[in-house]
Amino acid sequence: MLRLLGRGLWDIAAQSLAGAEDSELVRRLRGPAVAAGKRLSFMNEYLPEDRDPVRCWVVVAAVAFVTLLVLGVGSFDDTPVEQPKKLFISPPSAKTVQLPDGRHLAYVEQGVSAERARFSLIAPHSFLSSRLAGKTKCCIVWVIVSSVHHHTAYFIYTISSSTGIPGINPSLLEEFGARLVTYDLPGFGESDPHPGRNLNSSSHDMLHLAGALGIVDKFWVVGYSTGSMHAWSALRYIPDQVAGAAMFAPMANPYDSKMTKDERSKTWERWSTKRKLMHILARRFPSLLPLFYHRSFLSGKQGQPESWLSLSLGKKDKTLLEGPMFNAFWEKDVAESVRQGDSRPFVEEAVMQVSDWGFSLSDIQMQKKEDLSLFELIKSLFSQAEREWVGFLGPIHIWQVCSLFIDEKE
Repeated sequence: MLRLLGRGLWDIAAQSLAGAEDSELVRRLRGPAVAAGKRLSFMNEYLPEDRDPVRCWVVVAAVAFVTLLVLGVGSFDDTPVEQPKKLFISPPSAKTVQLPDGRHLAYVEQGVSAERARFSLIAPHSFLSSRLAGKTKCCIVWVIVSSVHHHTAYFIYTISSSTGIPGINPSLLEEFGARLVTYDLPGFGESDPHPGRNLNSSSHDMLHLAGALGIVDKFWVVGYSTGSMHAWSALRYIPDQVAGAAMFAPMANPYDSKMTKDERSKTWERWSTKRKLMHILARRFPSLLPLFYHRSFLSGKQGQPESWLSLSLGKKDKTLLEGPMFNAFWEKDVAESVRQGDSRPFVEEAVMQVSDWGFSLSDIQMQKKEDLSLFELIKSLFSQAEREWVGFLGPIHIWQVCSLFIDEKE
């Protein structure tokens, strides 16, 4: 039957091309066709002697095409594929404060009231997250202990080592008199956008939020993953208002001019290829980022953090992400993050990560530069006198978690 179909196709083609020998198209193709026919003429040896090679090979090609088409259709898996679910965005419900420039910042408070608080913490969230990032419980509890002005502060925090998404144990916040405030970055969740924002304005958003919520004393900043960029900015731009910092898997600017070649190489080599590509796009071609965002987390459908955040996850991390508790939290947090459906705040955030921060991490705490006379300079070379430090002089705790190994630096 297939052979008859091939002959029928040949007859149709022959009738359609009748009288077309003198057309412009045929004249142009005649030369290349003759040359190709000579090169492939050796294959005619496999055909019967009484068959026209041109007609025969057309039949063979038609039969092969139909056969592959039938095989391709038959190879489809009839098993239904589960389509991604749509993101459910709940009605607006956040508390907000109005900033001096008229913008509104959405926030969530946990722990004790302002009157009972012994310690106040403010936590900016990471990329593709929201103020809700502190409202879940995970299985690992870290206790941060710091001695400041003869007082001991206990910060109870839980984290997922690679995703950078924390959870808070409310009972421990109550026990130790801690008040935690998480908020939506501009353009995320229910916070108003702030075009042209930078890390200086980000630190002052925190400062105005603290003032609006009645935080009179110095507060602690908590940064995790890319959210630590905003925590670093607080240490740089409002150091007199910050009591200390706790960083979980914090990021550094991969284009920091003060990084050594070895430091930069070690920073980049640990990232997935997709993450490197997104950083390069944010640095060189930020206008292309919305194309990627609208095909992933701004598509209105649910997805996995490993893909959307370009993560390289280990087996234990993947096991955690597959759990129902994490999935429920992830879906709710992402839906809140993309509530406004605008790619511009995400582009601004990605560009800030790889642009000039206005400071290097080494600038946060450094020795004071002094104008010394020649005699004083020579004397200082032989003396052991300590030079004065400037910048943020409070404690900075950094937790880098890799599998079950924990590095604590202070």
